[in-house]
This record gives sequence, C-alpha cells and structure tokens, in this order.
Amino acid sequence: MRRILYIEDDLDIGLIVQSHLTGRGFAVDWLRSGDGATERVADADLVILDVMLPGLDGFTVGQRLKRIAPDKPILMLSARSTIDDKLEGLQFADDYMTKPFHPDELAARIEVLLRRNGKADNQGQIKLGHLDIDLSKPMFIDQRSGEEIILTGKQLQIFLYLLRHPNQILTKEQIYEAVWGEPSWDGDKTLNVHIRYLREKIEINPSSPAIVETIRGIGFRVKQ
Repeated sequence: MRRILYIEDDLDIGLIVQSHLTGRGFAVDWLRSGDGATERVADADLVILDVMLPGLDGFTVGQRLKRIAPDKPILMLSARSTIDDKLEGLQFADDYMTKPFHPDELAARIEVLLRRNGKADNQGQIKLGHLDIDLSKPMFIDQRSGEEIILTGKQLQIFLYLLRHPNQILTKEQIYEAVWGEPSWDGDKTLNVHIRYLREKIEINPSSPAIVETIRGIGFRVKQ
C-alpha cells in the first residue's frame, strides 16, 4: 500500500482529504503541524503539505523534508494562491495546488507524481468476470464487446473503493464515509441507489449481481 504523509491543520479539509485518499487505497499518515514530519517522511511515498501551519510554516517544513528525503515528491496544497507563494513553494516542491480543490484532481496529481517517482499503482491489470480493469487509469473494458464502460464520479469512487479492498466485506457506513467524506445516517438510500446504477453498467445480470455482492444486513463485497 502506498503511503502519504499529509500535513494539514484544518480539521474539515483534513478529514475530507484523508477519507477520499483512503477510499482510493492510500495509507494516510496525517499530522496537524510539521512536528514529527522529519521522523515520518522516510516511510512515505509522497508528502502533501499545507503552507499555513501552527509553528513552522509549510515552506520551512517542506525545505527541511526535501533536504532529508530529496527523492520524496512534495505536493503543496494551500489557500495561498499568489504567484509569489507558488514560486516559493516550487523552489522545493514538485507540484503546487490551490484551495479550493476537487479531490479527484488531487488524486490525479498524486498519481502523476508517483509515476514519475516509480511508485505507480502496482496492482495493474485485473480480470473480474467479464471485465478487464486497469486501476492505474482507471478504465473498465467489457470483454464481450471490447467497449469501455463509463462510470459517473460517484460510481467510480464506490467501485474503486470496493476493488481496493478485495474479498473484504465493507459496511454501508464505511463505503458512504469513504466516498462522500461525511457520516451516513440511518434510512439514507443514497448509496443503494448508486450501487444499483453501478450494477446496471458492470453486471451481466444486475438483478443477480456476480461482481458487487450484497452481504445482507451488512454491506457489499467484490470477490477476486
């Protein structure tokens, strides 16, 4: 599992990023300040770093991390969006992304940096029933027709979360919180609706699903 050292003091943003990246199969080590970052960077494949932190600012922390671990890609993620801020960050960082941001764009930029650093998703190709799956793109091909199956954003996030936890029974609450970044509530049918539409695209017989299994009273599972 690829590991991200995430340094962000904003609780709300941190929870969203942590949930989204965990849902994509990353292990996220989240710090609320730069304290302890130099000790943990050795275990990370990539660093996501805010600028405005308590104590040492992100520019100082990033420079220290780059001196200690020059091979670790650093992605600055900050509300400071002036050209001077970006130029200062890019003196040591490998990418600079401003807030507000879309989590899918953040994940895409992470994948680019990891590919450059030889840490691309090594799960590669998966054959699942009649589907050829390339998790690195991601892309889903129906073997019967050779055509690509196009998923909506939420369908893609749900399916990727299940695929990155193969053979594991995931509760509805786990899936919802990973994809939507907030707690689910009793009686909400949102996830069930998205699962139904997902099955209509990927299953041979959506009424008798063989890929996304329902575990009655608990949640769902993808068997590989």
